[in-house]
Amino acid sequence: VLTRPAALIPTDRTHLIADPAKKPRQRYVQKDGKCNVHHGNVQETYRYLSDLFTTLVDLRWRLSFFIFTLVYVVNWLFFGFLWWLIALIRGDLLHADEEGWTPCVENLNSFVSAFLFSIETETTIGYGYRVITEKCPEGIVLLLVQAILGSIVNAMMVGCMFVKISQPKNRAETLMFSHNAVISVRDNKMCLMFRVGDLRNSHIVEASIRAKLIRSQQTKEGEFIPLNQTDINIGFDTGDDRLFLVSPLIISHEINEKSPFWELSMAQMEKEEFEIVVILEGMVEATGMTCQARSSYLDTEVLWGYRFTPVLSLENGFYEVDYNNFHDVYETNTPACSAKEMAAKQRDGPLLPQLSLLSPEPKTHTFDPLNLLANQDEEEREVAEDRGDSNGSATALEQVSILPDRLPK
Repeated sequence: VLTRPAALIPTDRTHLIADPAKKPRQRYVQKDGKCNVHHGNVQETYRYLSDLFTTLVDLRWRLSFFIFTLVYVVNWLFFGFLWWLIALIRGDLLHADEEGWTPCVENLNSFVSAFLFSIETETTIGYGYRVITEKCPEGIVLLLVQAILGSIVNAMMVGCMFVKISQPKNRAETLMFSHNAVISVRDNKMCLMFRVGDLRNSHIVEASIRAKLIRSQQTKEGEFIPLNQTDINIGFDTGDDRLFLVSPLIISHEINEKSPFWELSMAQMEKEEFEIVVILEGMVEATGMTCQARSSYLDTEVLWGYRFTPVLSLENGFYEVDYNNFHDVYETNTPACSAKEMAAKQRDGPLLPQLSLLSPEPKTHTFDPLNLLANQDEEEREVAEDRGDSNGSATALEQVSILPDRLPK
């Protein structure tokens, strides 16, 4: 009986049975600090106009330049039209060349000349060709109004441009966050760590840092809370969140009973979906303005069992920071269990023999002459019994009398 050979399974299709890769998730906060939140269906848009100055500052640069130019041009055109209208009503446009006729503004004979006079008046250029006369009360009133309104427009528009140019957002560009966060053991405790640094020589005054855990949560009553925010303690109770940011610092969060990562092991961490938002705040030393820099770490950017490579070295008379290694990490021995299980095992004994730093208390050796005497006596008895010496008590007494001479002075 002829049988057909078994069909071979093509090896190029074996990837179909592999575990599906984790889908990329939308960030709540980008790595550069921008928030991925858009406000839609805002009905009360008048609230933006109630704070017009902040609205103008928040506009994009191209729109700011357009509004800046438009406001000045419209202002000059408006008052230029009023100067032309006064000249038209008084008849200066028809009788300007007649002898004995005193116009409101000398040498103003068209709308273009009125527009130029408006620019000269508001910008206080004063070319001296077109001059207002004292026999024009309505022109004097208009001059006062234009001077006052022009000062208000200058103060608002120049102020907006100045604030926009000196915004502390530009200072935040030189504040660095490490690309990844790490979890490893530090001082017998499981810790979540990330690194921050400042590239400028001018420091951030009163710098402080805080962190938020962003993840969806369902309450015991069944309420679903999307993007729930939970505080991550990085030292606000001990003052460690107040930074002296002269050189790069490693910010550490101790995973204890109050930490949201207390019961998460390495395997459980890979299944979780969360985002850690880090916020660094302080005052710019040069301007005194408050600066805020933000970054975030997804669950895929939290590395279990790693530490940061040192970047600080001592040179001849100064400390040097090597920013080439700022984002580098190296692997270290770290238990794969949760911090809760690790704390329970530490109470029973060392968790791993090769991790000497996991021992709860280092053993200390102290010198006690009485203990040394007792140990020496016991050793001599054992030697005497092994040799069959019947006079063991006499030997022990002899050793006791000799032993104090051996003790270190």
